[in-house]
Amino acid sequence: MTPEDKLAKMGLTLPEVPTPAGNYVPWKRVGDIAYLAGQGPRKADGAFATGKVGADVTVETAYEHAKLVGLQILASAKAAAGGDLSKVEFVKVLGMVNAVSDFGDQPRVINGFSDLIVAVLGDRGRHARSAVGMGSLPMGITVEVEAIIKIHD
Repeated sequence: MTPEDKLAKMGLTLPEVPTPAGNYVPWKRVGDIAYLAGQGPRKADGAFATGKVGADVTVETAYEHAKLVGLQILASAKAAAGGDLSKVEFVKVLGMVNAVSDFGDQPRVINGFSDLIVAVLGDRGRHARSAVGMGSLPMGITVEVEAIIKIHD
């Protein structure tokens, strides 16, 4: 079963790769490694999910936001791999959570991202990861994730 088949079975589709909001590119490939720019959770209407986890956003809601980012990052990974998601292997992920100062469940939030990536890519989705708390994130988004991937020929 292809990664796209797995997504379809889950009732999910990849969004378009977003246009950068600044002077950067969505991904940069160097040999067989690609660095994917950080992305925040964009809802179906194009608006970002915002809020502070531990105050006005629950862990469960933020988990779903991280899952949204997973779809976006998969779209960028597919583009970096020349349109073939089956060539992608996740190597390292940095997940950032916009949270109150005493919040300690960053890993549970970023599991939304990791669980999706592994469900879609299997062993090639397993990755090293950091999940950290931030006092703020751009535009007040709840989570941001960036990734490093390997592209197999």
